[in-house]
Amino acid sequence: MTGGHAITTGAVDLRILAGGGMASVWADLKPQFEQTSGHRLDIFFGTTPNLIKEATSGRPFDAGIVPADVLQDPSARVRFAPGAAIEIARADLGVAVRSGAPKPNIGTPEAFKRALLDAASVATVPESATGYSIARVFERLGITGQMKSKTKAQPGPAQVVAVIAAGQVELALFLVNVLTTPGLDVVGPFPPELQEPVVFAAALSANTKQASAAQALLDYLKSPAGIAIIKSTGMTPG
Repeated sequence: MTGGHAITTGAVDLRILAGGGMASVWADLKPQFEQTSGHRLDIFFGTTPNLIKEATSGRPFDAGIVPADVLQDPSARVRFAPGAAIEIARADLGVAVRSGAPKPNIGTPEAFKRALLDAASVATVPESATGYSIARVFERLGITGQMKSKTKAQPGPAQVVAVIAAGQVELALFLVNVLTTPGLDVVGPFPPELQEPVVFAAALSANTKQASAAQALLDYLKSPAGIAIIKSTGMTPG
């Protein structure tokens, strides 16, 4: 036993909780890690509220690579191993439009504010770490009330992309790495003065029976191979 966890050898199945904003990272990292390690990953993707609910549900999991907000929730934090979480990646907030649509000026806080107020509608995921960051930006700009009626709430990142690509909503407000996808044109990141990057952090489950394998995954995320994948998706390694 090490740190209260059983140490296992050989290939095992790992159940991982993961923030939906890192889905593009896992698309490449999962097969590479599985091939390198022999372990198999079962990944539960969710928004911050969904991940807190899952972590506290009593269903077993081995590690989380989640928005830092999840690990700051007291009810969820006790489900993870004690000690500091490991920062894995961060992603900037950005704006996108349907491919080929006019791009508004968002280069300064004032221009960005005007673009938001001029937009007929915006899509985001209010109940997510990204949504919480965007809400704070609206508050700093003094436009919370005006944006409430314009915001077309979506349940997850994939739906944000879909409604913009279909022309159903004018502006997407989400993580730049998620918005960099066919069907959308990225206008750019939020102005530096308003930027609130979303941080993804990793920790082992307090009750994992596969601590060595789960730690191997966390180590892989910080390895040159893992860092290269994170960078390739437009995120900044932690």
